[in-house]
Amino acid sequence: MAAQRTPVASLAEAQPVELHLDGAWRAAALLGWRHDADGRCRVRVRVARAGVPRVVWAPLELLRLPGPAPAARPDVVVPVPRGSLPPPHRAAAPASRPRGTGSADAGRWTLGRAVPEGTRTPQRPGTWREDHPYPELLRRRDYEPQLCRLQLELLKLQRQVEEHRRRVAIVVEGRDAAGTSGFVRCATEHLDPRTVRVVAAPERPQGPARLSLAHLPAAGEIVLFDRSWFGRPAVEAGTGDALPAAAASEQLLVAGGLHLVKLWFAVSRGEQRTRLALRRDPPALTAGDLAVLDRWDDHTGAEQAVLGTTSTPSAPWTVVRANDRRRARLEGLRHLLSVLDHPGRHDDGVGPPDPLVVVPAAVPDAALAGA
Repeated sequence: MAAQRTPVASLAEAQPVELHLDGAWRAAALLGWRHDADGRCRVRVRVARAGVPRVVWAPLELLRLPGPAPAARPDVVVPVPRGSLPPPHRAAAPASRPRGTGSADAGRWTLGRAVPEGTRTPQRPGTWREDHPYPELLRRRDYEPQLCRLQLELLKLQRQVEEHRRRVAIVVEGRDAAGTSGFVRCATEHLDPRTVRVVAAPERPQGPARLSLAHLPAAGEIVLFDRSWFGRPAVEAGTGDALPAAAASEQLLVAGGLHLVKLWFAVSRGEQRTRLALRRDPPALTAGDLAVLDRWDDHTGAEQAVLGTTSTPSAPWTVVRANDRRRARLEGLRHLLSVLDHPGRHDDGVGPPDPLVVVPAAVPDAALAGA
């Protein structure tokens, strides 16, 4: 019986890459990739051999990205003096990306989620400018090539996690409509589903750290927590003295070999209100979503308590200023790739996370003293 393979991911537009072929790096075009039954990822590339273009399948390890990624910053940057960054709960949030719809071109994967021809994005309020360090939203044409590069590096990271039997847990937190689910989708879109899992927060409130023990990753596995034990259910239930216990539990897990990365997507008050108002579909907008608008101050206090108590040297929080959703996704992925080191990482092609968007949360003095 032939070995089973997962479906091939085909890019709508070929992306420039370099392939190690016949002892040298050659310019090539990436067409797509697949995950074989043996767990290996193979890429489909177009490359010239003896002057004749050929389409070949090659191991992911023989692929690299050419040169630095395109600049994500506009020509004019709003200056942000050192030390004047706003508190995490005042930081920015994601700018919504249109949701894709099924099309007759199934099987042709775009770099992002396609917008039907002739569709015009409606004008939205400028609330994304609140506490945002850039004067413009990142354009789609600049966003999609960078996302493709980062997703390729995530494939390499997943392969390394499998080979070395590492255990990786990624906590993605933030306020309602902060873009956590969109970030998780981008991170997992093309990964092998056999060794990556997404765990969503439960509907019923429960205390911190209970969810972590039930869904910890196994050896060689990556688990992403979309709104984990620190999210709205825990906030509404009241965390109390459970936060120090959660921080202690995380330190024990890290000491036991768990690679724990915690991202907090921060959205401004006005931008959150705008996004909730734009959720026109009844299933997307719930009574609970409307209630959070009136509890902003309460949730701000809970957010400060979570970040201030559970950000430790071994398991720090990193705040992603997310009023620009596309930029937040890219910089969040760059942060993941920077802290989860793996052989073959192409630093020049990916680049470091933007310090104006990715901000380390302060670690309490008590945690530093106990480190």
